[in-house]
Amino acid sequence: MPMSADFKQRLFPALPAIAQHFATPFHIYDEKGIRATGAALKQAFAGIDGFREYFAVKALPNKRIMQIMLEMGFGFDCSSIPELAMSRELGASGEQIMFTSNNTSAEEFDWAAKDGGSILNLDDISLIDKVVDFPELICFRYNPGPRRTGNVIIGNPVEAKYGITHEQVLDAYRRARQRGARRFGLHTMVASNELDYTYMVETARMVLEIAAMVKEQLDIEFEFVNIGGGFGIPYQPDQQPLALETMASEITALFNDFKQRHGFVPHMYMESGRYMTGPHGCLVTSAINFKDTYRQYVGVDACMSALMRPALYGAYHHIDVVGKEDQPADMVYDVVGSLCENNDKFAVQRALPRIEEGDLLAIHDSGAHGHAMGFQYNGRLRPKELLLRRDGTVELIRRAETMADYFATQCFDADEFQP
Repeated sequence: MPMSADFKQRLFPALPAIAQHFATPFHIYDEKGIRATGAALKQAFAGIDGFREYFAVKALPNKRIMQIMLEMGFGFDCSSIPELAMSRELGASGEQIMFTSNNTSAEEFDWAAKDGGSILNLDDISLIDKVVDFPELICFRYNPGPRRTGNVIIGNPVEAKYGITHEQVLDAYRRARQRGARRFGLHTMVASNELDYTYMVETARMVLEIAAMVKEQLDIEFEFVNIGGGFGIPYQPDQQPLALETMASEITALFNDFKQRHGFVPHMYMESGRYMTGPHGCLVTSAINFKDTYRQYVGVDACMSALMRPALYGAYHHIDVVGKEDQPADMVYDVVGSLCENNDKFAVQRALPRIEEGDLLAIHDSGAHGHAMGFQYNGRLRPKELLLRRDGTVELIRRAETMADYFATQCFDADEFQP
């Protein structure tokens, strides 16, 4: 089910007061739920020595949320300079950070190396010669190509812009060792929002097979393999959650078997983002207008600039009308924002209870790739973010954007150039 019953029970009775204090729209995240998911992840993979989660910062780049991840012992998976900067501001450095970028610039390589460095995860074999100060520890992102199928979000691996090919693996590690690398890792990411746990088991099997091949051919023992992210969450009410314990048991067995056969075993890393925070957030918005034309429309005070997954992917996000959860869903609405785009819709032809002006709508599962994917088209500014803390208090963890923010990049010192 979208959004846990426990989160709803703690949040919904307080939402009218929260909305009155902070004003809608806002994303609100559940500290208790995030910590519970982190604990479950650690417990599930406790049988693998050196297991570590690197939270995918892109999913929810808020320093308060990232601080919670650090407190749980997790690292950060970063793909840009601002993500590196946030991670370091919180005190993470060195092997607490994995820098997984693509089409990487020289400036980004410089940032990845400074202030304690990071684990450098190279996306292409051509980048080996572009790293000026080659690190002792290096990782490569692997794209299996036709050896695996992707899923809807990731797509066909053959068409993906990420990673080195199977045929490039040995040459990549050979050249990296020639440049001075002495410690090695392997990374892959072949699925996104995957609910079939067997797909992740096969991913673990795949990277361990590469580890065995590299050991046999180059006598290189990987310190770690990173199976990427991609753990799915059930956005639809009738979807079953990922079978975490079963998946972890089967993956742990693969690692134990590898150690018996090869005399060593790499640590296992992952970079879950959506799984860590997705169900533990919702977008709260108010009904402000109604339109009865060819369809019944409910206009709310949030736009797809606050949650663009439905417009971008046709993604389903469950909606509750707060206080009317037990009322019959006898109306069919399009729930829309104010953007000048016809796909600015949070729901299309959705059966919901009758909505009245001022009703609060909770749009589920906005805790990952919600606020993070926001934008400013039409001058529609991004909303605030709140944290429902474990003690029941609510904390503002990002203020809403203002017009001053919107115009800030047009305030600058004059600069003219005649070429």
